Amino acid sequence: MDRRKKHTAQFSKKGDKPTAIATNSRITTSIAPKSVARTRQDIVSWNRALTMARKAEAPKRWQLYNLYDEIMLDALLKSQIENRMLKCLAQAFTLSDEKGVIDEEATNLLQNQIWVNEINKQILNTRYYGHSLVEFNYNDKGVLVASLIPRQNVDPANGLFYKDYSEDKGYNYRLMSEYGTWLVEFGDTNDLGLLNHAVPHVLFKRFAQACWSELCEIYGIPPRYMKTNTNDPNMVRRAERMMRDMGAAAWFIIDESEKFEFAQTTATNGDVYNNLITLCNNENSLLISGAIIGQDTKNGSRSKDESSQDMLQTLVESDLSLLEQYWNSTIIPALINIGVLSKPLVFSYPKAKNLDVLWQRTKDALQKYDVNPEWIKDTFGIDVVGFSRDNQTTQKLNLDFFD
Repeated sequence: MDRRKKHTAQFSKKGDKPTAIATNSRITTSIAPKSVARTRQDIVSWNRALTMARKAEAPKRWQLYNLYDEIMLDALLKSQIENRMLKCLAQAFTLSDEKGVIDEEATNLLQNQIWVNEINKQILNTRYYGHSLVEFNYNDKGVLVASLIPRQNVDPANGLFYKDYSEDKGYNYRLMSEYGTWLVEFGDTNDLGLLNHAVPHVLFKRFAQACWSELCEIYGIPPRYMKTNTNDPNMVRRAERMMRDMGAAAWFIIDESEKFEFAQTTATNGDVYNNLITLCNNENSLLISGAIIGQDTKNGSRSKDESSQDMLQTLVESDLSLLEQYWNSTIIPALINIGVLSKPLVFSYPKAKNLDVLWQRTKDALQKYDVNPEWIKDTFGIDVVGFSRDNQTTQKLNLDFFD
């Protein structure tokens, strides 16, 4: 049985402005599925989608988000986003009371819920898409689930969702009684996300790859041609049979009086295309990860990769801070109203520790002070059973052994 509080279905409209106030059904099930045609995308398509998304009145983002879905097929862009996102999703979180005491029961409960991971993904996706609207509900098995409202059907600037994004009839989801409880919103209403900056680089990269592929097709296996008397059908058929039997390369037949030549172009082995592809990859890496990590195998170095990883870690910590803010301000109040949590709690991620620096400080402290063995075990994973008193030089667990 659905545990959601039932409301009378009422979508009211005043004049031409939609003012929906309540619904007794899930938004996700009321949205009409749409087929998306796979057509070639270019800069003109991007400019057209941007114009529609930035209209002063009745903006629509469905073209832009369809374009985002298309560019997410790019392997490097997808891997960069997944790399940054998975570093956040892999972090363990805690729920604590107002005194800072960890609520183990509530923490363990949420750590094992699939919908928690989905909520975190959609919060993080606001970095790339600009906005996420998520609906809570119970499935047929009585398990809480979180579903993303398709972004193509949402106008966050005006707070509207469309059952069919190609139509103009919209409903104000911020006036629904479910808003803030069963329906939660993340992101900036006017932000188009980082993917908007990645679009031109992916499109130019595709162009370069297509041109390079054509270069390989033409110059990799040059076409063959045969001269024969094209006025004689028997000679033409014989020539065709010979050319078909000689391999898969393109071929054609010309008359003995005709002449064929390749057009003279700048000699290239594809470097111009490779350079454009590399530039586009680097730009998207800088956009998502803040640095070029592990891609430049020719000019790369360990120090460069370490500094790049530090930059990525800074972005990851910013993403974790964003998760904490939305959990404490939006999700936990919603979960209390739904009945998942019984009291206000604080969602947080333990601060990352630099174990190398901490270990050195611990060694220095052990020269003068006794350190709690339980803390050493919890922090470094070393099971301490006691300190040796037989030799002062080997005192404090022979710490030099661990250098």
